[in-house]
Amino acid sequence: MEEKKMQYLFGMHPVLEAVKSGKKFDKVLLKQGLEGQQFRELLELLKINEIPFQFVPGERLSRAVRGSHQGVLAYISQIDYVDIEQMVNNALARSSSPLLVILDGVSDVRNLGAIARSLECAGGQGVIVPAKGGAAINADAVKASAGALMRIDTCKVPNLRVAAYYLKQSGFRLVAATEKTDRLIYDVDMTGPCAIIMGSEGKGISQSMLELADDKAAIPMSGEITSLNVSVAAAVMMYEAVRQRTGR
Repeated sequence: MEEKKMQYLFGMHPVLEAVKSGKKFDKVLLKQGLEGQQFRELLELLKINEIPFQFVPGERLSRAVRGSHQGVLAYISQIDYVDIEQMVNNALARSSSPLLVILDGVSDVRNLGAIARSLECAGGQGVIVPAKGGAAINADAVKASAGALMRIDTCKVPNLRVAAYYLKQSGFRLVAATEKTDRLIYDVDMTGPCAIIMGSEGKGISQSMLELADDKAAIPMSGEITSLNVSVAAAVMMYEAVRQRTGR
């Protein structure tokens, strides 16, 4: 089970104090039916700090933890996240034409890590992931990224659409990698500040994100297999942006 590969903290009081002190968590599992003042205080802090939480049966917690979990299990973040405003500020400070990647529904940690690795190699500045429904940024993801997740900014947002709109308002061009267009990647301008949107291999990019995109770009396919692994497709998109920017 993937969760067992993540570092965690358990117990009502330890988790409550850790949240108060500013400790970063990927998610918190709460036993169904919890009550009491400490629980209500913890729940309020989770909401204020936008830490994802989920109510689960007590048996799930007991399987994951040896000890008295008191109905609370928190998975510690493997990296330091930045908020979307800080990501934009950092990216624009580092480059006149920053490159970001938005992952919409990418759930495999190895794909996430590989995408981060390619982005760092391409000179990109950051990756944006959803707080819920995306791949966990755990030790496996960091390993698959060859440490790139420790070198680029990572932003976890409660709503990808809101984050994408903020990028547009900040001068970024949103380019969706999708087969639902006649325009190839060579025909789409990625020379300025750009955020590439990648979707899941099964469902692709959600319709709401496609509607926000400034451009849609398709990778040319000549073989009988008509799709690429999402991490490979992301690398192709990034390096087309590099090619356009270097003029090579």
